[in-house]
Amino acid sequence: MSRKTVITCALTGSFDTASKNPAVPVSPQAIAQSALEAASAGAAIVHIHVRDPETGKPSMDLALYREVVERIRERNADVVLNLTTGAGGRYVAGDPDPAVAGPGTTLASPEARTRHVTALRPEICTLDVATMNFGEHAFMNTPAHLRAMAALIREAGAKPEIEVFDLGQIELARHLLAEGHLDSPPMFQICLGIPWGAPATPETLLQMRDRLPRDAVWSAFGISRAEFPMVALAATAGGHVRVGLEDNLYLSRGQLAPSNAALVEKAVSLLAHLDCAPASPDEARAIFGLSA
Repeated sequence: MSRKTVITCALTGSFDTASKNPAVPVSPQAIAQSALEAASAGAAIVHIHVRDPETGKPSMDLALYREVVERIRERNADVVLNLTTGAGGRYVAGDPDPAVAGPGTTLASPEARTRHVTALRPEICTLDVATMNFGEHAFMNTPAHLRAMAALIREAGAKPEIEVFDLGQIELARHLLAEGHLDSPPMFQICLGIPWGAPATPETLLQMRDRLPRDAVWSAFGISRAEFPMVALAATAGGHVRVGLEDNLYLSRGQLAPSNAALVEKAVSLLAHLDCAPASPDEARAIFGLSA
């Protein structure tokens, strides 16, 4: 009997990827359509950022989130929605005074970062338990802000997907669980290959898996060329998987992915060779403890 593996599709992200692959969805209509196609291809969960449809840049606009969510729900009430709360965590040090935020800073309050979760009440939203260098800027999520965001997410009835990018972040998550700010059993997403987090290697994934709480359910992903090797490894190691144009723009070497659905289809094919079958949305709810 095939093991059921949950596939999450990360649709668009927040970096300047739309200029590199025209398949990256930008408008609310395009993001929703891409989500529906990914669900039809085998994704049980769609992970959602929104962008300014005029500029393609990341946005925290509640109206854009509302439009995406409503467009998806009116055509597919079954697929599980996972809204990001990562937006609002970027800090760029000013020049000449690094104590003053420079251009590109988006740092926002916990309330602002979870406003769309409170309003739209998705089944899942991310909680990035990470303060780190993220490319050339800092990604900031202090313990106090994480506690406040966790409380707001709990009030909204959402399950936090605890995103961790390195080993120390797992230790902080375990501390928040022990304090009672996060509920058990927790759901983790192991994020690999992001500069300057943990590298996307088998050794790293297995070490991070082994530091998770015993009752945790988990997924993992690698970015760029590591996307599909990490699909295979995560599934083999007992976890679930994530693919999508947020993480990787290519279907194979030198071939741009034509859609999020194409990346999901490749993941489904790869998992079949490992005797893993894609979980349905309801099976994902049972696996991740969303149905209670």
